[in-house]
Amino acid sequence: VDARVSPELITGIFFPNSPLHDMAMVIREDRVVAASCELPLAGEFLYSARGFGTRHRAAIGITEQTDAVSVVVSQETGEISLAQGGQLVPG
Repeated sequence: VDARVSPELITGIFFPNSPLHDMAMVIREDRVVAASCELPLAGEFLYSARGFGTRHRAAIGITEQTDAVSVVVSQETGEISLAQGGQLVPG
């Protein structure tokens, strides 16, 4: 993508039915470097028992394998959570 992060860009990418709205967006510094990215999932056994869906498992999974910080928004509740180092901090 290689575009400067802006509210309009993020809204456009995640607008329902837009070509890039599914999966993840990767931001490095102040640039959106990629969108519609598939992320590695955290272990199903550990997190499915807690009621986390694929979106949350991906947010956790990428932080288990990299030094990334993930921000995840629940599709059902709109709650924003943060994942870092394989741990999810809700709300």
